[in-house]
Amino acid sequence: MEWTPLRGYRLHVHDTQLEGSKVRGGKVSSELKSDLIALLPRLRRFARSLTRSVPEADDLVQEACLRALSRSDQWDPAQPLDRWMFRITRNLWISEIRKRSVRLGQGHVPAEETHELVSTDTGEDAVAATELHGHIAALPKELSAILLTVSVEGYSYAEAAELFDIPIGTIMSRIHRARKTLAQQIAQDTGALT
Repeated sequence: MEWTPLRGYRLHVHDTQLEGSKVRGGKVSSELKSDLIALLPRLRRFARSLTRSVPEADDLVQEACLRALSRSDQWDPAQPLDRWMFRITRNLWISEIRKRSVRLGQGHVPAEETHELVSTDTGEDAVAATELHGHIAALPKELSAILLTVSVEGYSYAEAAELFDIPIGTIMSRIHRARKTLAQQIAQDTGALT
C-alpha cells in the first residue's frame, strides 16, 4: 500500500512489512491510517528536533509509522494518537542513540542537513528565522526537543513530561534554561550588530 498524505509527505508501507504483525485481522483501520497521515507533518517536525537531520528524521518517522502500524493493537483509541506516536518516535530515537554510542564516531549530522523550523515570506523575517534556527540547533538536544514540543507543538508541561518520561519540574527547568540561553544568544547577536 502507498499513502499520499497532505503537503507532499509520502509514507510507503508494503503489506509484506506488516506480515507477522499483531494487526487485528491482518488489516489496519482506515481511521488509524488517515489520522496517522494527518499527523505526519507534526511527527516529522518532532523527529527533526530530535535528529537535527532531514534524512534521519524521515527515516525515524518511517520507522515509527511502521512500528505503529505493525503494533496497532497496542494503541488505545481513547488516547490521543499524537502522544502514542511521539512516544514511539522518541523511544526509537533513544534506541538509535544507544546503538551509535556502541559504534563510536558515527552519527554526526552536517549543519547543511538541518531543517529550517520556520518559513517566512519576507527577507528580513527569513534572516531572523534562520538565526533563530541556528540558535535552537546550538542548544543541547534535551533542551531543543522539549522546547519545540512545548512551544511549537503546543503540548502542556504535563503532556511533555509524560511524553519524555521525566518529571514535570525537569520539563519546566529545561524550558527555562532553553529560553534563557536563546535570549542570551539573541542579545549577544543584537549587541554585536549595534
